[in-house]
Amino acid sequence: MRQPFYVTTPIYYVNDRPHIGHSYTTIAADYLTRMHRLAGRDSYFLTGTDEHGTKVAEAAAAAGMTEIAFCDRTVETFKAAWRNLDIQYDDFIRTTSDRHKAAVRKLLDVLRAAKTPDGRDVVYSDYYEGL
Repeated sequence: MRQPFYVTTPIYYVNDRPHIGHSYTTIAADYLTRMHRLAGRDSYFLTGTDEHGTKVAEAAAAAGMTEIAFCDRTVETFKAAWRNLDIQYDDFIRTTSDRHKAAVRKLLDVLRAAKTPDGRDVVYSDYYEGL
């Protein structure tokens, strides 16, 4: 039996309405999922939204809304766009959802308990510098 096919889009920032770039990647993911299903392969298509960050907070403030109310409204525009494009995802995840938070906590617990082959912590605090 072949391995199941799993595809996901980026989790889209909800600081504004969906645009052509969001549509492009979501249509591509939907197409891939449909083609694998037509070929008889078990497939799963996940999409969703990232509802954290400065841009989301700034957009909510500019709209005179709480961040979660702004996210709730904007998520509906994404879902409406996908309905209009006949996108058939299996699941839509929001980073503010309880199940997402629980999954992140579980993953972080596993990573915090993990060690490298030489016994060092996998997750550690340090100073990092970017460009």
